[in-house]
Amino acid sequence: MREWLQQNLGLRPDIQARLLSTLLVIAALWLVRRVALTLVYRNVIDPWARYRWRKVTLYVTVITGALVGGRLWIAGLGSLATFFGLVSAGLAIALRDVVANLAGWVFILWRRPFEVGDRIQVGPHKGDVIDQQLFQFTLLEIGGWVDADQSTGRLIHIPNGRALVEPLANYNRGFPYIWNEVPVLITFESDWKKAKAVLEAIATRHAERLTPEAERDLVAASRQYLIYFKKLTPIVYTKVVDDGVRLTIRYLIDPRARRGSEQAIWQDVLDEFRAAPDIDLAYPTRRAIDYSREGKPGLRGTRPSID
Repeated sequence: MREWLQQNLGLRPDIQARLLSTLLVIAALWLVRRVALTLVYRNVIDPWARYRWRKVTLYVTVITGALVGGRLWIAGLGSLATFFGLVSAGLAIALRDVVANLAGWVFILWRRPFEVGDRIQVGPHKGDVIDQQLFQFTLLEIGGWVDADQSTGRLIHIPNGRALVEPLANYNRGFPYIWNEVPVLITFESDWKKAKAVLEAIATRHAERLTPEAERDLVAASRQYLIYFKKLTPIVYTKVVDDGVRLTIRYLIDPRARRGSEQAIWQDVLDEFRAAPDIDLAYPTRRAIDYSREGKPGLRGTRPSID
């Protein structure tokens, strides 16, 4: 066999020995990984734990194979430092993007700006992280043409290098809640104080079970980040705009529960306002005002109608 390979393929005996050693290393590493995963699947039921084991065994196998293969094929290099120096120099020149993605992968593993299962935004892309690989990570996209940060069903594959150069927002890390706002516009003639009291009661009803848990998480997050909020309970802000009085409900919510909470709040708002004869929702309108009859008593006079 050796003579045939040398005569027909031009493979010298030393090359043949290296090829055989490389194949044996690959087969041995594959077998070890399969055995390890079989043991894991027998003893671990949690899908997240299984996913992490698959990734860890894959990374260990690839790195071990690269080290052993490099030692087999690159002769005359007495140390791993020299080997890595030459390889990294060549890759930096010829494969700049690949090196950037590898550096991003190391950064993600080291600094852990996100993990599988987190909801993040990288540049213009938002989604739930569903996979991490050597050169890219994958998001299940949210937003886009879908309202309230719900899934679009598309998968976005983002190179790991983007984590080094793009702003990265994590919805879950540090403080695992977001502030959500629901603006409610009522007419100028409505009893805005009564409407504000109604909205405060609705917001408290939908967020009351979240606030004690949020306070505990805030204490835990403050040990790592400079996070400080004076008020975690819901609040309603008042503002006068062109079409009426805007009452904005601000409250804490789990990022994935945003649309459901808005729906529940709006259903309660519609029910409460329907039962209140002195509160009306506002919308863009055009009206003429007769100040001699409709103005305040002290300001009434003969003024032209204003359109």
